Amino acid sequence: MSNISYYSEEGLKKLKEELLHLEQVERPRVTQEIADARDKGDLSENAEYHAAKEEQSHLETKIAKLKNVIANARIIDESQLDTSKILIHSKVKIKNVASGMSFQYTLVADSETDVRNGKLSVNSPIGKGLLGKQVGDIAEIQVPNGLMSFEIIEISR
Repeated sequence: MSNISYYSEEGLKKLKEELLHLEQVERPRVTQEIADARDKGDLSENAEYHAAKEEQSHLETKIAKLKNVIANARIIDESQLDTSKILIHSKVKIKNVASGMSFQYTLVADSETDVRNGKLSVNSPIGKGLLGKQVGDIAEIQVPNGLMSFEIIEISR
């Protein structure tokens, strides 16, 4: 069963560029490595050949998964989204109630996640806990370290 994921135009473009790179650059490189290793003789004891075949298997799996993600991707028109509550592609400023520290995140699809740059997956525990909340709400979120409380300070696009 496939899961529909929502992306910005930029996010979907990056996925398509990655797929193109894998198909047009990496696949031919691995195919050449297999051919080169095959030319070296006995395949039963040829570590280069087996390593290249394994790399090819991983590459083909990655390509198939990426094609599936792209096939089920939908571009979201951020101008049509409600800014009164947290949705995918919302920029949120939250405050940890216990420590008083503030954080700013943009909620994105799994493949766009980059926590160091403030992009948090909507499927992460914190992402799921924030969805649907409004400014002033307190989100109580179960994380691996226990229950955390976050106050929603700001929501924007």
